[in-house]
Amino acid sequence: MSTQTYLIDTNVIISLEDNHAVKPAFSAFFKLASKYKVGVFVHAEAKDDILRDKDELRKQISLSKLRKFQVIEKVRGLQEEELEDSFGPIRKPNDLVDSTLLHALSIGAADFLVTEDKGLHLRARRNSAELGRRVLHIVDAVELLRTTFEPKEIPVRFVEEVIAHTIPLADGIFNTLREDYPGFDSWWQNKCIREHRSCWVVYDGGVAGIVVRKDEGAADTDAILDANKILKICTFKVRSEKRGTKLGELLLKKVFWYAQKNKYDLVYVTTYESQVTLIDLLEFYGFAKTQVRSDGELVYEKTFSSEKLLKKKEENIYCLDRRSYPRFVTPPGIRCFGIPIKENYHDVLFPDLKEVYQDDLFDQVGLGSGPRRPGNTIRKVYLCRAPSNLSEAGSLLFFYKGKSRGSPSQALTAIGVLEEVALARSTIELMRLTGGRSVYSEVELERWNASIRPVKVINFLLVGYVEPVITASDLMKEGVFNNNPPQSIFEIKEEKALGILNKIDLGFSV
Repeated sequence: MSTQTYLIDTNVIISLEDNHAVKPAFSAFFKLASKYKVGVFVHAEAKDDILRDKDELRKQISLSKLRKFQVIEKVRGLQEEELEDSFGPIRKPNDLVDSTLLHALSIGAADFLVTEDKGLHLRARRNSAELGRRVLHIVDAVELLRTTFEPKEIPVRFVEEVIAHTIPLADGIFNTLREDYPGFDSWWQNKCIREHRSCWVVYDGGVAGIVVRKDEGAADTDAILDANKILKICTFKVRSEKRGTKLGELLLKKVFWYAQKNKYDLVYVTTYESQVTLIDLLEFYGFAKTQVRSDGELVYEKTFSSEKLLKKKEENIYCLDRRSYPRFVTPPGIRCFGIPIKENYHDVLFPDLKEVYQDDLFDQVGLGSGPRRPGNTIRKVYLCRAPSNLSEAGSLLFFYKGKSRGSPSQALTAIGVLEEVALARSTIELMRLTGGRSVYSEVELERWNASIRPVKVINFLLVGYVEPVITASDLMKEGVFNNNPPQSIFEIKEEKALGILNKIDLGFSV
């Protein structure tokens, strides 16, 4: 058996035949797990939950689905009060099941928990950032298995700007849209094509992901929150077989950076309750549900501002940065660090910066300026053994690319917001701490030999690129460092960090 083990929430299994959106991802997950002999478990508490179902036929069907999996037995003597202390209030039987699953995860009975239950994801995050990263949506579990066992060179994916009429209606991405939205073809023809609406598209054997956008004003919008300049996301879709490759996060980052740079006051998205992964992603980055329409469609809205982001006295800086993304709290009062990174690691962490480029990140795109290279993900993880005093969530990280064969060389290239730093003392710890974000295979993680020398795991949000890059000579002139660039993580004084930030057009005051 592989070193990885997965605990499956029953909502994924039971809904397999009821929700067509889950089925392809679930099938891929189970096929990969079987191929690589990955342990897949259900919890005994979940079986008890099913036994409480008063619908006898449904109960028997659900139980039959569980029998194919190994079972994690209950911990003897585990008290409900203990679960409440760690994982929050238990008001109903389902809360007890959720808390028991998280307890099994926390004690190491499984490495990852796979669930589509939004409440379970929130419980895990409230417990700790580390536990939250180990609770995965089914599409993320598929991606993690592929990354772990089937590492391959993936070409950098660029989000292209196109006009709606250039996309053939026969493209496969529209099939499920037709099922979810009656009259989709008519809407596409009469609204998107006729009005020449702009779209962001990722191509990969056809359209792999698409965002259709529309500009609105206060007098012509369905949004509720007060705003003048409004960006409506009419369609946000990733083709089902392409889920698990972080295309949703890629497209959402495109939306965020475009809206921030172009000084929109509000972005809103319409979706349905069945789009669990998208909703979780939206809420994670500060969208709030403001409406439920008569047909069950949900409206999620997020406000934007070009003002300096200020925190309240007791507010958690990292959580504020996450909800306000891509804005972030800047000095004074924020610690800042430089992180030297070698070219090969830089290419893995920031694959979108691998090529030579000179255009400004926010060059002209469509109706305004937006990012040409939005990257692969927002949430990232960096591994190193560099000594440092990194600790405070919300600290700013300035990534310095060392001497390289490709351009840029010896320059500041990217900015991140620190979420958490942890030490891994074994391969399995390394796998758990990087789960859901890792770009490394199991073999590559084993090569770190964490049991011999602990590995520092730095989780962070990518909040921007340094465009144009700031070279080593300029950094020395500014007094960020003296003489030779540091070879290890170093702290940057507040006033020096502000000097760097003021050279970058991030779309808000720093």
